[in-house]
Amino acid sequence: MNKEILNTKVQKFINDNLKSDITKLILKGSPFANISIQEIAAQISAKIKCEKKLPTWYSSEDIYFPNRLNIEQTSSEITAKYKANLVSGNSLIDITGGFGVDAFYFSQKVENVIHCEINDELSNIVTYNLKQFNKKNIKTHVGDGLVFLNKTNKKFNWIYADPSRRNDTKGKVFLLEDCLPNIPKDLNFLFEKTDNILLKVSPLLDISSAINELNFVKEIHIVAVENEVKELLFILEKNYTQHIIIQTINFNKTNQQQFCFNLNDINSATYSEPKTYLYEPNAAILKAGAFQQISYHLKIDKLHVHSHLYTSTNLIEFPGRRFKIKHCISYDKKQLKKLIPSKKANITTRNFPETVSQIRNKINFKDGGNIYMFFTTDINNKHIVLICEKV
Repeated sequence: MNKEILNTKVQKFINDNLKSDITKLILKGSPFANISIQEIAAQISAKIKCEKKLPTWYSSEDIYFPNRLNIEQTSSEITAKYKANLVSGNSLIDITGGFGVDAFYFSQKVENVIHCEINDELSNIVTYNLKQFNKKNIKTHVGDGLVFLNKTNKKFNWIYADPSRRNDTKGKVFLLEDCLPNIPKDLNFLFEKTDNILLKVSPLLDISSAINELNFVKEIHIVAVENEVKELLFILEKNYTQHIIIQTINFNKTNQQQFCFNLNDINSATYSEPKTYLYEPNAAILKAGAFQQISYHLKIDKLHVHSHLYTSTNLIEFPGRRFKIKHCISYDKKQLKKLIPSKKANITTRNFPETVSQIRNKINFKDGGNIYMFFTTDINNKHIVLICEKV
């Protein structure tokens, strides 16, 4: 951590060049004696990455940024705030600290937070930034979080872990046992230090597989932002053996779409041909595999067991996109061009033998506009096209 970067003139130079071409900037060299142009470029690159992901850090003065990889791996503010609402009490330890965004928001809900980070430079950066934010109830510790837990006699209300999902050759891994720390292996030890664990895992991890690797799973939270799953969270409670609750949430620009269900309940979907309205579940619902539950709880019909599209006569609130069906036709190129003379539409496929690209090449339609076409399979196993308008 080069503290010369925090010099007022250097900070002004960084802010003045946030929209500059980094490559050209590097070629010009550094205008400062004790700072390389590579260090300045790294600060600029990391800060740009924070503009939407971490607006509080981006807009605050004299913040020191780590490398882009640390920024890419950290939680966004919107997901960190969500996680903070899942915990409470006097004490929480984050054993895989990172850039400290989660610890920052945990400290708003928990009286005392410990941030453990094995990378000493990153830990020093977090310590400095927390002072800038005047955060006094977070203590930072350089070192392995598991080693810290082994040495302390303290028991915590919560342990939070976000295991590293990269192996020794920097390839991504998606099984919990391949991550660092190995939570399934260390679970009994962790429950000696707490009764509650909040675990963040890869969004690509199979939920059933994770449940089988863990013990005492109480809740699973699937967090999406703008219809992209960002975080998969597991809450473990010592000796918990009751039903597992799955909470899905999708943060849009204007609202939050939530759907909650009991994983152990057996719910059956109902099926029908397309009615007046069509519904497409958001990414969190799809990740949860709540295909039967969404039909059962919201009293809407599924088009086909494998299509994952839903329909109803009356419009309802729905955790996903809603459309009004204008036409339901067979897959016929001539009829499509007749119904949509502009030859412009948004195309989606669900349980259909052709890809969007293949369909576009066949019908020669441009992307965009106010018309939405769903190519899918109906209850009678017929390939159909639903021509819709967004509600």
